[in-house]
Amino acid sequence: MNLDDVDKKLLKLIQADLPLAPEPFREIAESLGIEEAEVIGRVFNMLEAGVIRRLGAIFDSRKIGYTGTLCALKVAVDRIDEVSAIVNSFPGVTHNYLREHTFNMWFTILAESKTKLDEILDTIRQSTGVEEIISLPAEKVFKIRVSFELD
Repeated sequence: MNLDDVDKKLLKLIQADLPLAPEPFREIAESLGIEEAEVIGRVFNMLEAGVIRRLGAIFDSRKIGYTGTLCALKVAVDRIDEVSAIVNSFPGVTHNYLREHTFNMWFTILAESKTKLDEILDTIRQSTGVEEIISLPAEKVFKIRVSFELD
């Protein structure tokens, strides 16, 4: 997808200054001098093209009582798709990716409590038959803000 100047300005606004308002796309449209429907259409097109991977809030889950962990599993290569589908079926899984390592599938997961997190990991063990899941809860949280310059 080729991005024109309006797309680039729109992306810059969305990633840095998305209005916290009942009609954020209307406010963005006004600042760009275009119609709200055009903004929504452009965002939709960029989502469909994979230019925008996710559009949503990022919040500190710990401040609302959630707990999370990074997990690593040893998964037979011929079972990657099957195990991945099971892991990804849990709403708290935020990332799932492969690595070139003995522990080749890694995922992050959030849950309402440590007890619930342990229950989900036990369910994943039972559902996949993968006995060894390493749980690596964060000891220190690092947040990196990335803002892509598109000009």
